[in-house]
Amino acid sequence: MTVFFEVWARMAYDSSFILNATNIQSILLAAVQPLLLALGQTLVIIAGGIDLSVGFTVGLAAVVSARVMQHLDPSMPAALSFVLACLFALIAALSVGAVNAFLVARLNVPPFIGTLGMYGVARGVGFLVAAGNTVPTDNPVNSAMGNGFVLGVIPIPVLITAVVVLFMHYLLSQTRFGQYTYAIGGNRQAAERAGINVTRHTMQLYLITALLAGIAGIIYTGRFTAGAAQAGEATLLDSIAAVVIGGASLFGGAGTIVGTVIGALIIAIIQFGLVFINVQPFWQFIAVGLVIILSVLVDQAKQGVVRR
Repeated sequence: MTVFFEVWARMAYDSSFILNATNIQSILLAAVQPLLLALGQTLVIIAGGIDLSVGFTVGLAAVVSARVMQHLDPSMPAALSFVLACLFALIAALSVGAVNAFLVARLNVPPFIGTLGMYGVARGVGFLVAAGNTVPTDNPVNSAMGNGFVLGVIPIPVLITAVVVLFMHYLLSQTRFGQYTYAIGGNRQAAERAGINVTRHTMQLYLITALLAGIAGIIYTGRFTAGAAQAGEATLLDSIAAVVIGGASLFGGAGTIVGTVIGALIIAIIQFGLVFINVQPFWQFIAVGLVIILSVLVDQAKQGVVRR
């Protein structure tokens, strides 16, 4: 795909698609929010679940963050105001994750149903907090966090996401926590017989997913200097697609953080590339949907080979 867009750029614009710092920054920034959601989805999907509430958990965290900064005393230092806003945003996101965890792990509600219900709840609460409008902010620290650069080249949101990626990769591939996650997705009953506290571990997975959605909401508020209840609606599909494209199995027990990062970058390149060649943005949804279908078909074929 990169080669195709590069050839198009050379022929149509006499410029480079990938050897362009602005384009690279745009692709990486486009990948930030879906990747943060996908990192949490990776853990949940490996364990045999799914979280459909993360899209509006992002929106809830974004509007809570913006609303807190709006209502704090203007004489308060901007850094302190931003920190307090982040704290309340993460609490709001974790509240959604806690309910998901209780429904799925304690009450044994199917993850699709439980998180779909919280999708609606988080959506409604987000619009109530925002009073149905976008919530603007005027905090220089918040704006710098979303739009600033490190060394004049690396966007701060990209740097934050990179740190989260490294931590999640270590957590999944190098710790007992990661081994338990694979074990639960591979065979839940065997994991229980091996002494793994499946209920507690599952609850932790949904809390981590919600926490990452909260971070994505905070970054959204910084990038657009405003919170919106629908901030993460469009990236829910992208987050699941990134995990599936990256090689994780929807049947559980397989997947990697590296694969998820690659999946998120593939989606970002598709979306930015289609805009770059002047294709209507609505085709992005079709392209990502087709990639998801293809990935699931490949996954099913792999499962069939394993069974045979």
